[in-house]
Amino acid sequence: MPSDHLMEIRSPEFQAMAARVEEAYALTARLNALPFEDREGKAALLEELLGHPLPERVTIHPPFYTDHGLNLELGERVFVNQGCTFLDYAGIRLGAGTMVAPKVTFITVGHPVHPEPRHHYLTGGPIDVAESVWIGAGATILPGVTIGRDAVVAAGAVVADDVPAGTLVTGTKATVRRTWV
Repeated sequence: MPSDHLMEIRSPEFQAMAARVEEAYALTARLNALPFEDREGKAALLEELLGHPLPERVTIHPPFYTDHGLNLELGERVFVNQGCTFLDYAGIRLGAGTMVAPKVTFITVGHPVHPEPRHHYLTGGPIDVAESVWIGAGATILPGVTIGRDAVVAAGAVVADDVPAGTLVTGTKATVRRTWV
């Protein structure tokens, strides 16, 4: 789903997405209920959820949440700590060697800002995280963001804009951008 794409909530595309969400939730519930030491069971459920085997030396610590799974691409040596959420319908790519701390949230789909279309459409964009990125605990990565190689996203940061390679970004700044009332 490109960032300029609107998906009508009553469309066949939305219905297909909603069906996949149901499947993904069922698979993640099973994954998160497995004993921690059941590596084979976790690998099998992750393969079913993602639609392919995990790359070499990828580590995912449950609980793990995704609403789609099939649009999540993980490079080799990616580490995902517990309690992370991947809303990946529009696509999420984590480059090799990326480290994701606990409770990080990746969101690729949202709603239009204006109230009229908000209840009728979804919009979004893919998230692309380059190699060797470190994303701190509780960070939120929003639709359409690209994070450059070797960047660091501090704990609790809300990333709404692209992050250049080799930089540290911090903070949660909510600023009035426009009004419609």
